[in-house]
Amino acid sequence: MNLEAHYSKLYKTSIDKIASERYEIDHMIHSDQDNRFGLSLVIRPSYAVKNEIQKFLNKLKSVAPDQYYYPDSDLHITVISIISCYDGFDMAMINVPAYSNLIKQSLQKTPEISISCRGITASPSCIMVQGFLNDASLNNLRDNLRAAFKNSDLQQSMDERYVIHTAHATVFRFSQPLQETKKFLKMVEKYSDYNFGTFKVNALELVHNDWYHREKLSTKLHEFDLDSSATNSKQG
Repeated sequence: MNLEAHYSKLYKTSIDKIASERYEIDHMIHSDQDNRFGLSLVIRPSYAVKNEIQKFLNKLKSVAPDQYYYPDSDLHITVISIISCYDGFDMAMINVPAYSNLIKQSLQKTPEISISCRGITASPSCIMVQGFLNDASLNNLRDNLRAAFKNSDLQQSMDERYVIHTAHATVFRFSQPLQETKKFLKMVEKYSDYNFGTFKVNALELVHNDWYHREKLSTKLHEFDLDSSATNSKQG
């Protein structure tokens, strides 16, 4: 996939919708009745990248203070959604060590993964920081995981919503109508090619997460340390 072209097309289509007030407000984000949970393998951006993202979000807050902004603790890049969030999923339904062991096997001899976070893209419901890959390592890892889980008896729903090829991080969601749409879009445009930084992926986290990956509602089940030649795992 040509990520540059993909992000650019998504940005143009979504910005047009936002400009014409056709964006999607997330009415579940503050709901106490949201019981959608799932199981994901995620990457956490480096502290330096997170700091740059928060600088951008602070600028957005100055023109749209009442929207939903991701705190540092919730920022992530999804490697793959093993079990997509659905209402009623419970950890008692799965054998966590079995999932951890299968992931560990899939990560053997994973090459170094580096992600460059540059520019902004959007959907009708959110703003995302674009992530670019220096090679095929992450997508090869995703393919290894897909094959391993589909050849197992473990519950999984990979690729049911969409087949992931990107390395974006969602950082903002619409939670109510914008008061100053033009100012909001002008600020987004200023960061359309902003360099948030590049980082080496040192670890992957297996998490039981809610729809928004909020720290207070999510649990880190396992952390896998990566290096250039092998992968070791440690209990999270």
